[in-house]
Amino acid sequence: MNKPKQTTLFRYWTTRYLVILCVGLLVVGIASSLWITYNETQKRLDFMRLTAGEISERILDAEGKIKIAPFLFRILDNRQESLRLNYKPFMLILDADKRPVFDGPGPFGSELAKRAAELAEAGDEVTEVKLARGEELLFVKRRITSAQQNVGWVFVFTPKKDMMRSTTEFQLLFIMLISLGLLGWLVIYLLTKKLSQPIKEVADAAKQIVMGDYDVQLEKNSGEKEIYELIHSFKEMADRLRQLEMMRTELLAGVTHELKTPVTSISGLVQAVKDDIVTGAEAKEFLEICSRETSRLQKMVEDLLDFNTFAVGDIRIRRESQNVYELIQEVTHQWRIVQEEESLVLHVGKPEHPITASIDPLRIQQVLYNLLNNAAQAAPPSGGRIEVSLSENAQEIRIVVKDNGTGIPEAEQPFVFDRFYRGEEKKHMVRGLGLGLSFSRMIAQALGGNLVLTDSSVAGTTFTLILRK
Repeated sequence: MNKPKQTTLFRYWTTRYLVILCVGLLVVGIASSLWITYNETQKRLDFMRLTAGEISERILDAEGKIKIAPFLFRILDNRQESLRLNYKPFMLILDADKRPVFDGPGPFGSELAKRAAELAEAGDEVTEVKLARGEELLFVKRRITSAQQNVGWVFVFTPKKDMMRSTTEFQLLFIMLISLGLLGWLVIYLLTKKLSQPIKEVADAAKQIVMGDYDVQLEKNSGEKEIYELIHSFKEMADRLRQLEMMRTELLAGVTHELKTPVTSISGLVQAVKDDIVTGAEAKEFLEICSRETSRLQKMVEDLLDFNTFAVGDIRIRRESQNVYELIQEVTHQWRIVQEEESLVLHVGKPEHPITASIDPLRIQQVLYNLLNNAAQAAPPSGGRIEVSLSENAQEIRIVVKDNGTGIPEAEQPFVFDRFYRGEEKKHMVRGLGLGLSFSRMIAQALGGNLVLTDSSVAGTTFTLILRK
């Protein structure tokens, strides 16, 4: 299947706008031409009626008979000059017997004279007549009356085609349409170019990102709100992708290192026992170290599997009504038992009244274990203290875990919930994959709540688990 040919946004819209503009101007031109033709026809007919009426009144002598005098031509000349007309109509005068007594000036007087009787018998309304050679004439007719008796007719003719030749309105209309067309094309050209330029820059930047270069340069100072938001959001996306790419690279190196270290350690210790390099109590100690390293390795693999399961939305929640304070006491007690640090103080604050909620105890335990482990790792070597408190309001339950560690650097705080992210100090002190907080937030959100970093300073760090009622 052939891929349809693509065209630029600038060319696409300018071409279509030009077509629409031309069609619109053509319709306007046709309508305006018809209107101009109608108005020109009415103007000529009014002039012809005026001329015919004046001649019919002034052509009679004192005895009421038709008298042809030189003033007839002066009447036509004066009307033509006063109305600023560039054409002179043809005039035909008939007597009572329908015989021509005057015709001129014009090239078709003889044919009209032959058809005089036919024209005299036509109605008094404005009429058109077509000559034998195909030329069409507009004419008006006025009766010549004396003592209420009809003594003749006055006809004033003008060629229909002269209206197209003589009027200047069509020239003005043509100039106006051409000017509007050029102006409209210029406006859409400039506006489309201004609109398409930042979009083209964003498209080029997207191609740059596809090639793996995230250092894009975009002009952010745009007056249009939508364009500004597009460029600003794209720039933030590019920065975020660059950071994620760096994290991915670090993750690959970190995971490789974290998984390789226990495997290497286990392999070396087992080989030493196997080759009888160590025996007795020392061999037993080596095997215990292997067991701890195996457990640690198993925990890393489980974290990766659990996180992958949660990342695709497969989070199973089994809710049951629980006394939240009693659950926290149970979890902290179990966690305290497996802790090797005896100097660490753990205090759980008791609420003023029992707090009961429908929650998943296992998921709450997972979140609290992660928070307590992080707090224990951040605690000072001596005098470490962790405080767990519980409170509620009309909408939610809050479980707060606070330590007295050195805190999280301000520059790292926005990224603590990012998957595989580990702070600079922590990655050198504690082995892990950087999934704990990200994993815990996913659980909290699956429970309908959230996990947030409430505060962090040199005096300690506070995390809050929010559970919706």
